[in-house]
Amino acid sequence: MADQDPNAPVRFMDLQDPRYAYMFGFLQADGHLAQGAGRKGKLTAEVNVRDIEILRAFQHLTPYYSSITQRTRATNFSESHASATWNLCALEARNTLNELGLPYGPKSRDIRPPRVEFSRRDYLRGVIDADGSVGYTSTGLPFVSLTTASTALGAYLCHFAKKITGAERTIRRNARDGIYNILYTKEAALQLASHLYYGGCLGLERKKAKVDEMSRWVRPADMRVAPPRRRWSPDEDALLVRLNDPAAAALALERTAQSCAVRLWRLRTAKA
Repeated sequence: MADQDPNAPVRFMDLQDPRYAYMFGFLQADGHLAQGAGRKGKLTAEVNVRDIEILRAFQHLTPYYSSITQRTRATNFSESHASATWNLCALEARNTLNELGLPYGPKSRDIRPPRVEFSRRDYLRGVIDADGSVGYTSTGLPFVSLTTASTALGAYLCHFAKKITGAERTIRRNARDGIYNILYTKEAALQLASHLYYGGCLGLERKKAKVDEMSRWVRPADMRVAPPRRRWSPDEDALLVRLNDPAAAALALERTAQSCAVRLWRLRTAKA
């Protein structure tokens, strides 16, 4: 992206501006655009009250009247959950957001990266701040994760992260609720997090602090480094099926007999 003139006027939701790219990603993941009768409607974004500063940043970036309200209510996780909600009603602003790819009504499966030029890492940081996590696993490993129902969004994160880290992921919906759970750990998580959460970026302060903490992680000397995963090619699959013998295929393909047996079982299962 070319350097921008700091004195040039900023257009609302110019997604080449890192702040608006982040804001749009956050709103796609955690905002709600409701349409009322006629010209009525409202955009809302609700966060835990501890994250209210991000809503104030959105309010500052928006050249239309908007408000922030707070409430405390009982939820499945707390009897007194305190939250803050940003409310924006301006039709022109709602039209802009909708045209960029923020649908009215339920949207979890339909959202996708913008079709216009946009600041990619800032957009993805907004998505992860809203619907993802950064930190440490229960075993003390640094991680970055995203939970999403959108195939387009999940695939885009995998494509982006592979360019930054080299780590390849294949997304699959889980059987329980049809959601994608995409996870990066160890060095891949550190590389991705440091690229997304750079100095001075707009974002949730608690997640930026967690990324800073993660940056000090060092792989223990006794922790084995797994070799890059070797993908099966169509030609290898064809030879494996033709031989129908994991041991013979292992010699021909320079793979382990166990990996050939598992792959053969998967191919048979898929065919069945």
